[in-house]
Amino acid sequence: MVDKVPAAAISSNERKVPRLGGTTLEATLQRPPQCRALILVAHASGSGRFITRNRAVAARLQQNGMATLLMDLLTPAEAAEDGTKGALGCAIPLLGQRLAACIDWASSQPELQGLPLGLFGSSTGAAAAITAAVLRPRSVGAAVSRGGRPDLAPAALPLLRCPLLLIVGERDREVLRCNQRAALALRAPHRLVPIPGAGHLFEERGALQAVAELSAG
Repeated sequence: MVDKVPAAAISSNERKVPRLGGTTLEATLQRPPQCRALILVAHASGSGRFITRNRAVAARLQQNGMATLLMDLLTPAEAAEDGTKGALGCAIPLLGQRLAACIDWASSQPELQGLPLGLFGSSTGAAAAITAAVLRPRSVGAAVSRGGRPDLAPAALPLLRCPLLLIVGERDREVLRCNQRAALALRAPHRLVPIPGAGHLFEERGALQAVAELSAG
C-alpha cells in the first residue's frame, strides 16, 4: 500500500520539449517530492494536455508517487488545423515518433533520469503510445490505454513487448470491439477491462475514478 502524496506537495511547471524538425511540443510536468516513476500522458486528437479526464488520472498517479508529463503531440497551429481537417491527429506513425522523441528528452532531464517510465494514452494517443513503446522497447515499462484506439497501430501491436492495460467503457461498444480486435494481435502481456456502465467519456459516477485506480495500479 502506497501512502498518498498530498496535492500541495506536488510541483507543476510548463515545459518545452524539442522534437525532430526544429519545433517544440508543449507539456506540463507535475512531480511529487520523491518520484518512483514517470508517466507520459498523451492525447492527440480533439483536445490537449488540459483535458480534465486525463488530468484527473494524472492526479491519482501523482498521489501514488509518480511524476506525470502531460503531452501535446500537436503544436497549437497543428491542433487548430486538425480541428478543421482532422488529419494530423490520426497520423499515428508521426505521433508515435514524436512521443518517442519525448521519451528521449525525458531521459536526458536531470530530475527525471533513471525513473522507470510508463505511457498513458487516450483516443489516438493510445495508438501513439503503443507505437512509441515499440520504438523505445528498452525505455517503456508499461502502457495504459483509456478509451483508446490501439487498432490504429496494427503494425506495432504484435511487436509490443511491455505489458498493456486496455480500459474501455462497457457502453462504448464500437471502441470496445476495436480493443477486442487489437487484443487478438498482441503478444505482450495485456488485459482488457471494460468499466461497467461507462460510455466513451467515462462521465458516469465513479467511472473515471475506476480508470484512475486501475491506471495507478
